Amino acid sequence: MPTFLRVLGYSVVIYTHDHRPAHIHVIGPNGRSVFNLNCPTGPLELREVVRITGIQLRRLERVIEPEIVALCVEWRKIHGRYH
Repeated sequence: MPTFLRVLGYSVVIYTHDHRPAHIHVIGPNGRSVFNLNCPTGPLELREVVRITGIQLRRLERVIEPEIVALCVEWRKIHGRYH
């Protein structure tokens, strides 16, 4: 489970044995979420959330959104196609 970013106390990871479409897992001390990347350029799309407040989700989205292209590149290196 490679960690590609650490933001606001959360790890942004791409699992190596995961499924399409391209997405990231955001894992923190109090909760987790999954965002579809909509590669190659976004936008970020919330798919799942467990115990993260709306305020914290918006903060995470603002920090992760500018990294979508780089995250898509990493997804493609690991998994190939985006869809």
